[in-house]
Amino acid sequence: MKYYSVAEIDITDQSWVPAYVRDVTKLVEQSGGRYLARTSRIEKIEGERKAPQIFLIIEWPSKDAAEAFYESDEYKPYRQSRMEGARNEFLLVAGEDIAKAARMAD
Repeated sequence: MKYYSVAEIDITDQSWVPAYVRDVTKLVEQSGGRYLARTSRIEKIEGERKAPQIFLIIEWPSKDAAEAFYESDEYKPYRQSRMEGARNEFLLVAGEDIAKAARMAD
């Protein structure tokens, strides 16, 4: 089953961003991940929360691949710099329909 990293990021210190984008993009792709969205073009349709500066979706071939990337020694320093330089909500989401009503992508 595919899994998705979904993140909402509000940058508080820009210094980490160039190296993170340059290096982590390669690490994600080498680890089997595929970016579906990394954007600041967010249109809020409903809800109470403020829209984040950046919204991110990465598709992973499995939960194991996503977790291996997140816990990897190569990613740890970049994760730390992101956590120190931004307010983050970072989630791992199963690519499933618990109602079994929708046809899910393979």
